[in-house]
Order: sequence, then C-alpha cells, then structure tokens
Amino acid sequence: MPALLRAIRCDLAAARERDPSAIGVHPAVMLASWPGLQALVAHRVAHRLHEARVPVLPRAIAYAARALTGIEIHHAAQIGDGLFIDHGSGVVIGESATVGDNVTLYQGVTLGGTGFETGKRHPTVQDNVTIGSGAKLLGPIEIGHGAKIGANSVVVRDVPANSTVVGVPGHPVRIDGRRVEGPDTDWIHLPDPVADAMRALQARVAELERRLSDDSTPPAEVLSLRPVSGRNPAGG
Repeated sequence: MPALLRAIRCDLAAARERDPSAIGVHPAVMLASWPGLQALVAHRVAHRLHEARVPVLPRAIAYAARALTGIEIHHAAQIGDGLFIDHGSGVVIGESATVGDNVTLYQGVTLGGTGFETGKRHPTVQDNVTIGSGAKLLGPIEIGHGAKIGANSVVVRDVPANSTVVGVPGHPVRIDGRRVEGPDTDWIHLPDPVADAMRALQARVAELERRLSDDSTPPAEVLSLRPVSGRNPAGG
C-alpha cells in the first residue's frame, strides 16, 4: 500500500507539473476529473492485484477504467512513476508494454503489437520520453531515454536516445544538434525531412538552370537530313 500511494502521488505531481490547467486545482478535484489520473490509479491497483495472482478482478478493473476514461491500459503492463497522460482519449497500452519514469503521452497514442506472437510484443519506453498525439509505436521496439515522437508518427524500429522521430514510418531527425529531453516539445516546429529534401531538389534544379543559361559553349552544328536514293533496305 505505501508503494501504491507513493506512485499515485508521483502521478499527481507529474500532472500538476506538465498540465497548465492544473494550476491551483486541489488534488482531490484532479483525481475526480482528470481521466488520465483515473486510468493510472485504476491500473496501479489492477497491476498489483495481477502480480498477487488475484483472478478476474484485475481484468474487470481495467475494463471499467477503459469504459470510464476511454484509456485502455492492460493490467499486466509495467508503468513507471510520473506518467502523465494528457486528455488521454484513445490511448492504448498493451500487455507486455513497459513505460519508464516521467513519460508523457498525448491523446490517441498506441503502444501496440504487430502480430499474434506470444511473449514480449509491445514497446519498451525508457525514461523522460514524450509521445505526441496519435503516434503509433508497434512491436517489441525500444524507445531510448529522452526521445520525442512526433504526432501521428508510426514507429516500428528502435529509437536512439535523445532523438526526435517523425513521419510514416517514423525515422529520427536532429534539431540543430541540441540534446532534447523532457515534455516541453515544440510540436509546431518539428523538422520535416520530406520538405527539406524537396527544398534541396528545388535548389539543385535552380542551380542547373543557372548553369545552362550562363553556358557560353557554342551550339553544336546541326546537319540536315538528305534523302537517300537506291534500294529500300526494308525490301519492296
């Protein structure tokens, strides 16, 4: 019980730290009206009952929490301290998923599997990771410490620590060589590698056009075609 209360206090502190709307709100009000907190409290109770091998009840608690909050966390998933689920509607965390400390999830995030295999089939998310709205992390991949996953990205491969991943499928990009960590991602100004590639191609085409217009090489001589008399090689 002390460990459960400590974990709930960490979840409350994370919500108060990362949610601007929590300023001045009493903890009891937050527990009564924050779906993310409600889902986490229910999960922590269900998970401890699951570890104690209590039958049926952990699954029933997880089902009730999903119906109440719209957030589905499997009772066997391992959740670290200080998880913050913002808004939360549509969040899914699978059975063998592992979530580290001080992780932030936005609405619509999925930590899911990719097939029907048993065993470890869901992502492992290390500490201080931020995952944007609608992102899908699929399979037994590992998301490195301090990574950031852009909104609506689909990630199916391991993500290095302190990197930012965008796109479908997701791939890591750098932000000015800076080490990025924590939940304060500027989602508006994430790098767009596709747009960067298009700009590079446009610049290359412009350079080639400039070279062609400045080319002083005299034009090659063009010879006119002359009719050839004689037998038709095609016959007839």
